[in-house]
Amino acid sequence: MRLITCETMRDGILVSAAFLTVGVVLIYAAAKLLPDVAYLPLIANVLGIVSLFIAPVTLISTFVVSVWPGSRKKMDSCEH
Repeated sequence: MRLITCETMRDGILVSAAFLTVGVVLIYAAAKLLPDVAYLPLIANVLGIVSLFIAPVTLISTFVVSVWPGSRKKMDSCEH
């Protein structure tokens, strides 16, 4: 298991935000921008929905790892 540090916590939050942004952009692109060629809107829509589902999973798993027993000592040295 990777060591829990302040940087890994920030990385988890940034990855979650990136998934959320990518999901919203892909769904918008599928609805408004992409032409109906070779199922392109469907593919973008599915990838966008998957990204929207992965975003909270990443955020929740980051939170669970941060409150895991034994990680309290490592989290006390973080500057919030």
